[in-house]
Amino acid sequence: MTQTKLAVDKLNLWFGDNHVLKDVSLSVPPNAVTAIMGPSGCGKSTLLRTINRMNDLILGTRVNGRIMMDGEDVLADSTDVIELRKRVGMVFQKPNPFPKSIYENIAFGPRIHHLGSPSEIAERVERTLIAANLWDEVKDRLHDNAFSLSGGQQQRLCMARCLSVEPEVILLDEPASALDPLSSARLEELIGQLKKNYTIIIVTHNMQQAARVSDWCAFLMLGELVEFDRTDRIFTKPRDKRTEDFLSGRFG
Repeated sequence: MTQTKLAVDKLNLWFGDNHVLKDVSLSVPPNAVTAIMGPSGCGKSTLLRTINRMNDLILGTRVNGRIMMDGEDVLADSTDVIELRKRVGMVFQKPNPFPKSIYENIAFGPRIHHLGSPSEIAERVERTLIAANLWDEVKDRLHDNAFSLSGGQQQRLCMARCLSVEPEVILLDEPASALDPLSSARLEELIGQLKKNYTIIIVTHNMQQAARVSDWCAFLMLGELVEFDRTDRIFTKPRDKRTEDFLSGRFG
């Protein structure tokens, strides 16, 4: 790995007395998909949510270590968390569109961040819906309620909403787990297209999905990083027996 977009360095996190992440260190390359996999409760989503400080909202959270993004520690007290969450967008497990029109879902973020005039925001809405492979399906119904869309369309709308404020990093927390196989396939195709312009980190419980969409793969177990390597290496020649046991279905 020659370049690094995000460097996680000796990261520890506690929820109260529960030590959830234990000395996690890994380097995330730019313009690639990095998958985080592991059994339930191993800290995958917690690691993801530490990157954009979502865990700050949970009472009793303590963190030490560093997460360096372009040379700046996102965990520093001086970090502007609102600006951080603009640079590091997130799409959640279940589609969560705002109870607004399709158009307003996308326009909301750019408006809040003062990213252009009304006409420029309208162009941005179209551009991000095209980027999310949704424009052709919704261009004639932009003022319909977002809840009128199917689950797969709602998830792509959430992706477009994330893209609308021009993030550098996109965090995906099991984004296909609530979708049918066809919608999942469309989302995976979209992820493959987006990595040309974005750094993507995906948490997935689906090993086949991790193998299909990711370039790099991290395996977590009981809050520890067991292994991090290129995806093809992890799936064909894992260095740690725990990784091999997980991939072969002996636990998880």
